[in-house]
Amino acid sequence: MADHTQALSFGAAAADYDRFRPRYPVDAVRWALDGLGGSARVVDLGAGTGILTRGVLALGHQVTSVEPDPEMRAQLDAATPGTTALAGGAETLPLPDGVADAVVVGQAYHWFDREPAHAEIARVLRPGGTFAPIWNLRDDRIEWVAELGRIAHMGDSTGSVLDKYADFGPAFEPIELGEFTHHTALTSDELVSMMHTRSYWLTAPAERRETIDQELRELLATHPDLAGRATVDLPYRTIVLRARRR
Repeated sequence: MADHTQALSFGAAAADYDRFRPRYPVDAVRWALDGLGGSARVVDLGAGTGILTRGVLALGHQVTSVEPDPEMRAQLDAATPGTTALAGGAETLPLPDGVADAVVVGQAYHWFDREPAHAEIARVLRPGGTFAPIWNLRDDRIEWVAELGRIAHMGDSTGSVLDKYADFGPAFEPIELGEFTHHTALTSDELVSMMHTRSYWLTAPAERRETIDQELRELLATHPDLAGRATVDLPYRTIVLRARRR
């Protein structure tokens, strides 16, 4: 089962999370919802501050956002006009049976208690509906990005996602994989601030936080691909796992 202390640590940094975390490529969101037609009924589960919610809304779909952390919900509501997030988690969804054409999850699926979550997701999906977790993952094939992950104790590499999740249980058809690439441009200060929205940093003791920050600053100041640059292009691989409800 996931560490719920870490899972619920993000509210303290909700505004910075919404500001600095990467958006999802339009092509990735469109692929996740492929075949559903216009104005599908989509549940954004573990919606956080609404980054994925807004991506789905931009494609013309209806979105119901569900998020357990009250501070994250407040940020979502403030940043997403016309949307009010529901309180709830993956294991106890506050929704009726068969209400959704799709359930999407941005960055949060690895926190779920998967067996009860799969049952709840299947319950709220109509037959043939789509379940699609999505991750923006740093492209750690690039040396300095791998070093960034080592410093900040970030283990959510592409390989860990693809190796870990083979299926979504008996209610779902086999998983299809989509992969997309993009990047975000950040100043050095913004990159450090973005790292401060990571669960490991948020739950670390003050001394460990200081060590992480010192090592990040040193990497940014001395690495030949980064030193002296006004902005840093942080590359991502966006992974989408998509399966239909049987």
